[in-house]
Amino acid sequence: MRPAKSAPENADLFRASLEAILDPEHELIRLAALIDWERFDDAFGAYYHPAKGRRGLRTRLMVGLHLLKHMKGLSDEELCAVWLENPYFQAFCGETHFQHRLPFDRSSMTRWRKRIGAEEIELLLAETIRLALETGAVNERQLERITVDTTVQTKAVAHPTDSHLILRATEWLNRIAKRQCVKLRQSFSRVMVRARREAARLMHGRGHGQGLRWVGKMRTWLGRLTRDIRRKTEGKPELEAAFATALERAGKLLTQTPGDSGKLHALHAPEVECIGKGKARSRYEFGVKASFATTNERCKGGQFVLGARTLPGNPYDGHSLAAQIDQTERLTGRRVKRVYADRGYRGHGVEREGLEVILSHTRGITSPTIRREMRRRNAIEPVIGHMKADGLLERNHLAGPDGDAINALLCAAGHNLRLLARWLEPPRLWILARALGLRALPGTWRQETVIG
Repeated sequence: MRPAKSAPENADLFRASLEAILDPEHELIRLAALIDWERFDDAFGAYYHPAKGRRGLRTRLMVGLHLLKHMKGLSDEELCAVWLENPYFQAFCGETHFQHRLPFDRSSMTRWRKRIGAEEIELLLAETIRLALETGAVNERQLERITVDTTVQTKAVAHPTDSHLILRATEWLNRIAKRQCVKLRQSFSRVMVRARREAARLMHGRGHGQGLRWVGKMRTWLGRLTRDIRRKTEGKPELEAAFATALERAGKLLTQTPGDSGKLHALHAPEVECIGKGKARSRYEFGVKASFATTNERCKGGQFVLGARTLPGNPYDGHSLAAQIDQTERLTGRRVKRVYADRGYRGHGVEREGLEVILSHTRGITSPTIRREMRRRNAIEPVIGHMKADGLLERNHLAGPDGDAINALLCAAGHNLRLLARWLEPPRLWILARALGLRALPGTWRQETVIG
């Protein structure tokens, strides 16, 4: 059933409301007052049946939880614990009185993300851009000149090695066999653990050839295990369905070779790709390529993210530029006039009226404005670094390709909210300003405010 638009009224006259005890100048209270929550109710309400089923959790509660999660860089479990202790978090999500019990659980957030999907989650990023315009943290002209770059959104998976994957596939098949009461001829559990240990010990030393022989033995044992399971489940539809996914991925693991494309790097996340970005510290990263667009100029409130999308299949950067520009124009409502990118976008083939695409190290630029803005292209790198260090872009725990797309969008929205929170933070230097005889605080979110 469609969720209610507001929190239920509390008739307890002996409890103070959150509005009466919280600081109205706090950045979260100011952000909550500026966000258009009804916009989310209207957009996401279509995904619920109007009359059937149990009433869903309030849209403001679920949207607020996801914004806070990526603003503070918390996991679902950590967010549940902090939300129950922090009254500002509860007020941001629309609660009128302090809650001593969670009105939701961790899995509620997972189900809500699956219900809404990646396309509609874009609305959260669009709302942060609207807030930046409304508060003066960014102006319309700055939305027309953007910087585009790609990075790797790594997945929360162990570093893939053949011996590790074979051992995990064996454990997975044995767990299913035990659950389905299938008696195996041999489980290979103990010998697999020993072989994995020996392979890890020998692989990177002088016994590399011996380590490869241990991996070959593990492949043989996994093949014998899969054939035994197929013999004992043949003609039994229920057992075949129970083992289908595990057998399919174990079979792919046995047939893939080092030079294959589309290799299986994680049993629980087959969408993970091996991407090399030329970094000295990490030659290869495992996840999905993600594209981001930011403002080129440093706005008053900081450098805001205007677009975020994942690129499954690890395409060439230049081939993703047109789609990134389209998403940015869709989220900002403004036409992009100038794009700055690195040399990885050579051969992009984007030709549109009124659009300039300028690549780094381009010679013959006579315009001083373009040359000055070109020097700002590298500023997108620390923005991506902040989303990885302060947000959740570094190790994505959301499952599937949709989870990758949702996480990239929410990381961008969380970065924008961190900038807005600092922009809306009340001035804390009033005492110093009075001592210095200043009449206003330059550089704050309200420069016209007179002190004293």
